[in-house]
Amino acid sequence: MKILIVGGGMGGTILANNLARRLAPELRSGKARITMLTASERHMYQPGLLYLALGRVTPDELYRDQASLLEPGIALHVDPVEQFMLDDNKVRTKGGKTHDYDVMVVATGSRPVRESIPGLAEHSHTFYTEETALAMFKALREFQGGRVVVAVGVPHKCPMAPLEITFMMHDYFKDRGLGDKVQLHYTYPVGRVHSLENVAKWAAPEFDRLGITYETFFNLKEVDGAAKVVRSEEGGETPFDLLVSIPAHRGMEVIEKNNLGAGGWLPTHRTQLNLEGRSNVFVLGDATNIPISKAGSTAHFEAEVLGENIAALVKLGAPVREYDGKVFCFIEAGKDRATYAMFDYLNPPDPQPPTKAVHWFKMAYNKLYWISARGLL
Repeated sequence: MKILIVGGGMGGTILANNLARRLAPELRSGKARITMLTASERHMYQPGLLYLALGRVTPDELYRDQASLLEPGIALHVDPVEQFMLDDNKVRTKGGKTHDYDVMVVATGSRPVRESIPGLAEHSHTFYTEETALAMFKALREFQGGRVVVAVGVPHKCPMAPLEITFMMHDYFKDRGLGDKVQLHYTYPVGRVHSLENVAKWAAPEFDRLGITYETFFNLKEVDGAAKVVRSEEGGETPFDLLVSIPAHRGMEVIEKNNLGAGGWLPTHRTQLNLEGRSNVFVLGDATNIPISKAGSTAHFEAEVLGENIAALVKLGAPVREYDGKVFCFIEAGKDRATYAMFDYLNPPDPQPPTKAVHWFKMAYNKLYWISARGLL
């Protein structure tokens, strides 16, 4: 069986390694073959960009060579897909090569689209790429006081990012002796400070305790850089001296160009994770249109399910497990305190008071991620 994995991010990498171990005898005998197509020779630990923006890590700490993370027997090609030919069970790459498959997994991820809001790219800082995270670090270092506004677009990668950057900036400015000179103002698109009700119930009192003001039903419309105000679709307007954005995301352009899903999101069965209408094409991570959090843990848990099911297809002829919507998100509540949210399709999150222990567990995971990417954690 020819297994093709499109995308070498967290989900694709964990899945490839999971399958390589489950199908080791089949790989040796030639009964199975695993091929990965990716766009970069380097693998980035994307959650680390939040810490880069605050000077907590350096860029080199966020990368490893993709090949070094893969089990032997996985054929890696740094040559991204440009055309999907689903009816023929083939893809064509940027380099002009054609790869056929019996089973394909699409794990192409998502991308921020600041340009979708007039003025947002020109007048806000964010941390979803190395370049923008470094620019944000410089802006924060140079900031000496005033009103910092956090503006949130939807959907976006990492559901807790708006809360985390707000709490972490609070402690950052406090440590610089600017706590009484900086006013943090948080905006959010729905009628509470987070889309998950229990997370919002935990976060709002934390904001109140820290003196962070907030505004809900604030859907981004435009940023007026000259007037230094950000406006909402609801008619609201809030001034800023420094604007930090959590931009809306879309799926990758290759998905849109191939007309595989509106907004670049692939229509995906919520438990089997197959592309709707295709029994041999699966989707994981940010690329799905499943209405759950686009988080690293989501990709991780989905990869474990797909690893077991694709191996079962090879060995038994049928899948054996369903994805239950499981997500686990750390929530940094400052420089040295954190909590977490764990939830699935049936059970909502129940964040507990932040502790230093959970923060240090998160710090440890940041270092251990490379083991996780190998599928060993």
